Amino acid sequence: MDLGLQGRWALVCAASKGLGRGCAQSLVAEGVNVVITARGAADLQATAEALRRLNPDVDVRAVVGDITTPEGRAAALAACPQVDILINNAGGPPPGDFRDWQREHWLAALDANMLTPIELIKATVDAMAARGFGRVVNITSAAVKAPIDILGLSNGARSGLTGFVAGLARQPGLAGRNVTINNLLPGAFDTERLQKNIAVGAAKSGMDVAQAAAKRSAAIPAQRFGTAEEFGAICAMLCSAQASYLTGQNILLDGGAYPGAF
Repeated sequence: MDLGLQGRWALVCAASKGLGRGCAQSLVAEGVNVVITARGAADLQATAEALRRLNPDVDVRAVVGDITTPEGRAAALAACPQVDILINNAGGPPPGDFRDWQREHWLAALDANMLTPIELIKATVDAMAARGFGRVVNITSAAVKAPIDILGLSNGARSGLTGFVAGLARQPGLAGRNVTINNLLPGAFDTERLQKNIAVGAAKSGMDVAQAAAKRSAAIPAQRFGTAEEFGAICAMLCSAQASYLTGQNILLDGGAYPGAF
């Protein structure tokens, strides 16, 4: 299926690896020009080269910087001629016990996983509406729907973003102008973050890391962890011309792990 995205421009945050890279890869395959940003220069440049090989007909621009800072956001936005598609993504805060977190830990989580996406949305959606096309996908977490005890910082910050988006996405000035805003909630995907969280859980329980990983994947109905490539494919679908009637939604992608009907 042609997703109707040929020639569009996308800004994909935290795209040097993991889920962000998966999203950039799927968009590039659909003919989307991309600006990718991340803090690690070497990984970012390697990803940019891989994307150019994937589709030599698109423009791939790499901007090294921290998207959670005003300077990082300004540099990323300046590199993108126009933002038709915004993929908000940032590394999640560390796991732990809320008793150990101070005010600065909470503020850092809010800056990265709530306020940064809001600032980028603020900087782009009005121009999207003026052009009559826009797609915003916020990569959040399955923990928004089913909180995980050791991820309290993430649970709180991402839930705040979810509530904000629920109201914003339904504004007629955006939804009525073909601008959609949705959240994509990953469950257990085979990324560095997942491996770190498994290691923390294993240390807490006294279990071997490999055993903890096997136990975690066995608890998923799909009997495996997800891949960045399949996550990116769903992201591209949400950005498609065909998805213009889908907005303000939380799309859970977790291999069936969430047990609820709603």
